[in-house]
Amino acid sequence: MKTKQILFTEAYVAKLEEAELSEPGFGKVQVRLSHSTISSGTERAKLTGSRSCGWKKPEDEIAVFPRQGGYSSSGVITALGEGVTDLKVGDRVALSWSTHRETLNLSQENVCLLDGVSFEDGALFHIATFPLAAMRKCRLELGESAIVMGMGILGLLSLPLLRASGAFPIIAVDPDPQKREKALSCGADFVLDPYDPLFSQKAKELTGGGARVGIEVTGIGKGLEGILDCMARGGRVALLGCTRESDFTIDYYRKVHGPGITLIGAHTHARPKTDSYGGWWTQRDDMEALIRLTKGGRLHLSALVEETHSPEEAPEVYDRLAYDKTFPIVQFRW
Repeated sequence: MKTKQILFTEAYVAKLEEAELSEPGFGKVQVRLSHSTISSGTERAKLTGSRSCGWKKPEDEIAVFPRQGGYSSSGVITALGEGVTDLKVGDRVALSWSTHRETLNLSQENVCLLDGVSFEDGALFHIATFPLAAMRKCRLELGESAIVMGMGILGLLSLPLLRASGAFPIIAVDPDPQKREKALSCGADFVLDPYDPLFSQKAKELTGGGARVGIEVTGIGKGLEGILDCMARGGRVALLGCTRESDFTIDYYRKVHGPGITLIGAHTHARPKTDSYGGWWTQRDDMEALIRLTKGGRLHLSALVEETHSPEEAPEVYDRLAYDKTFPIVQFRW
């Protein structure tokens, strides 16, 4: 049986190609995708041949093509493997660690029921668990100020989550005026340009002395340095962006040690696998929380999606992604 998938066949080249589809094995389900979301930072790195998460194993430092993108999607179950008892054919589901593929087989552990929630929202839930985990690790409390550095997809998704969690004020930071305008519609109370000479001064004025919680999403050294300048004494900063370059430094004594700042590694793999506990939730528990909040009307993440394309348009879409630093939030409709 054949299916279609988006592949990065070489650096800067994306194609929609046919692939073989097997029957789902033990503990797996087969899902026909409805929507899949582009994770712009990760997929730009894969598309252009940048290094992956080299902290895991040495071979991740080398780009080997073809490479696949996409890990946050939704669809309908079309077949079940042996040992699957809690799901059935026809179930509408949100997927974790999927790919941009028309029909795929996935472990039942990476599938959550979408009861009364749209496919568009469902295709955002997995990637939304990344900033959600960062917020939990910072132990955000009701009424605390928050600042988010970088308005890519993770930064923008952080804003409605911070708002739903009771953060105030929420400051969104990005050099692009269009991104700042988008941030205001996504939940930010204020927006700032990091290249403004008075940037950190304005942030501290807006927060009454500095932000209590910071989420750094740019993954670059200047982004970390900039957000540290905006923090209150004893503030907590989650490193959500993947810093793939290591040739930078900051004044740790004056910006971290002296003011007592806590730096928190917030990669999504740095979370418990089975049991959630205070500030540290499993990915599945976060997925189910997002589904409940959306069904209950507290979140509407799909409102952040700016463009929807067919998979046939993938070459043009990824050509834009490779070069456009203001790339919007995009989904494929399968």
